[in-house]
Amino acid sequence: MSVERRLAYRGTMFRIAFARDRDGAYPAMEFFDQLSIADKLKLDQLFRILGDHGKHTNPEKFGDLGDGLYEFKSFKIRLPFAYAGYERGLILITHGFWKKRDKAPPPEIARARRILLEDAEASENAKDSKVFVITDQKTKRKRT
Repeated sequence: MSVERRLAYRGTMFRIAFARDRDGAYPAMEFFDQLSIADKLKLDQLFRILGDHGKHTNPEKFGDLGDGLYEFKSFKIRLPFAYAGYERGLILITHGFWKKRDKAPPPEIARARRILLEDAEASENAKDSKVFVITDQKTKRKRT
């Protein structure tokens, strides 16, 4: 079964797409669609920076959640993302949430990892466990 890619932005270096979960839903797209036009425009700017330049150097706009997981940041809005290891030039946004504390809550990070794995399982391009390098923080083991 092939994953239908719903793009947030097609850049010169990367395509930025919404990841699909096991139920066929696109949690990040659903979150994004409910935002105000002003918030969407701010996030579109971040998509352009990453999609066209491939680098994210501003820690106020791009966060590192560890183990290959990052986040787009716009005020209190967070959109976790990762570089797809099985599809060159693809960045997948997992879901969105509103920041309430200084750090991303562990359940949101776990949700992002789960959605990434579910998206990879649905993709014909995914190869074995070489989907994403995601480790368990406590044991440092690769998770599949």
